[in-house]
Amino acid sequence: MEFQDRVALVTGAASGIGRAIALAFAAQGARVAVCDVNAAGAEAVAAEAGGGALAVPMDVTDTGSVRGGVERVVEACGGIDVLVNAAGWDRITPFVKTDETHWDKVIGINYRGVLAVTHAVLPHLIERGAGAIVNVASEAGRSGSSGEAVYSGTKGAVIAFSKAVAREVARYGIRVNVVAPGLTDTPLLQGMIAAGNEKLIDAIVAATPLRRLARPEEVAEAVLFLASERASFTTGETLSVGGGLVMA
Repeated sequence: MEFQDRVALVTGAASGIGRAIALAFAAQGARVAVCDVNAAGAEAVAAEAGGGALAVPMDVTDTGSVRGGVERVVEACGGIDVLVNAAGWDRITPFVKTDETHWDKVIGINYRGVLAVTHAVLPHLIERGAGAIVNVASEAGRSGSSGEAVYSGTKGAVIAFSKAVAREVARYGIRVNVVAPGLTDTPLLQGMIAAGNEKLIDAIVAATPLRRLARPEEVAEAVLFLASERASFTTGETLSVGGGLVMA
């Protein structure tokens, strides 16, 4: 199995894309640290993953929680080989109707969270002289998305940050890449639809050449590829998993 005896830390792993990523790593032999602010959800996914998976309560907006969680993973698992920053949140709202509370939540989870977890994990990867980081951004960060101006900004920031860090840590044998999903069938998206955004979602699907939503498992496969030795000479790149909505 591709990740046998390796440790993968995945944030936002209690549901949606993060859950699919955690389970995909476990299926390939990794010991997975299932990190999420939803402790009960993390426990459930860890039990589903098996293989000594570890549930770690972690609020990515709280640096103390992040540092404590990372140290717990290192102590329990002996180190970290792969980091996947998959925690994310949004609510579709025209920018003029947003406020600072909305800005702070979106930026805190989607961008500052990536900074905090990466900052906590990188010293361990540098010490090992190897490792892979895969950050989950979004097609919205490449092309913008109506009703998601702040979210789009944070995901664009994740892409730029990832490129800069990739340059800094390549000398240590660490690769940093990004997966940019399009609309993906997750509980978060279903909540957006239930909140009255069905027509907008349908319009985006209609504009997507493959004419459907992504499945979380399809995003997970892209993450596994970038974290694996199959991508050993790939760093600083953004891989779209968007059904052709945005073509580089």
